[in-house]
Amino acid sequence: MNIVILDTNCANLLSVKLSIQKLGYNPIVTDDLDKIVNADKLLIPGVGSSKAIMKQLKLKKLVNVIKHLLCPVLGICLGMQLLSTFSEESCGIKMIGIMNTYVSLLNVDTLPLPHTGWNQVIFCKKHYLFTGIQSKSWFYFNHSYSIAINKYTIAETYYGFYFSSIVQKNNFIGVQFHPEKSGVVGSRLLLNFLEN
Repeated sequence: MNIVILDTNCANLLSVKLSIQKLGYNPIVTDDLDKIVNADKLLIPGVGSSKAIMKQLKLKKLVNVIKHLLCPVLGICLGMQLLSTFSEESCGIKMIGIMNTYVSLLNVDTLPLPHTGWNQVIFCKKHYLFTGIQSKSWFYFNHSYSIAINKYTIAETYYGFYFSSIVQKNNFIGVQFHPEKSGVVGSRLLLNFLEN
């Protein structure tokens, strides 16, 4: 299987690659257009700022390529947020625009930002991604921005209020947490993505 991790020049590329290798697969990290278009599965990791990562995607002429992919795509953390239309980060950033929703700062009152550490993911619908994983399992988060609950939400998490922790539209899935840092349940979720 041709598993591609999109080279977004961010910090968690290696940890995502190692997590997939531990599952018995051999992914490649690349921004090569031909390899991306011919991927059987594509993962979009993301750490850092929306502005920086969108600049990279535009420079590499990848925005429209990603939008028209037909293979299963998994966006991780900032990679999930990229699937939205707009982020209010950095006074407003246009995102890839797969899902008609937007990213906003977590409205948590006195709770610390970023939202860092383990939190529960509550499943809202049945989905192959959840095979062998119980609702309310704990996953590792590290983010200050989120996508509100919307028609694409298939799982939610509470941190001062409920936000989307997993979204899906057609072949595009986004997870706000880091499965590569979430132990056994994170590995199972990645395996479910790769094997379905």
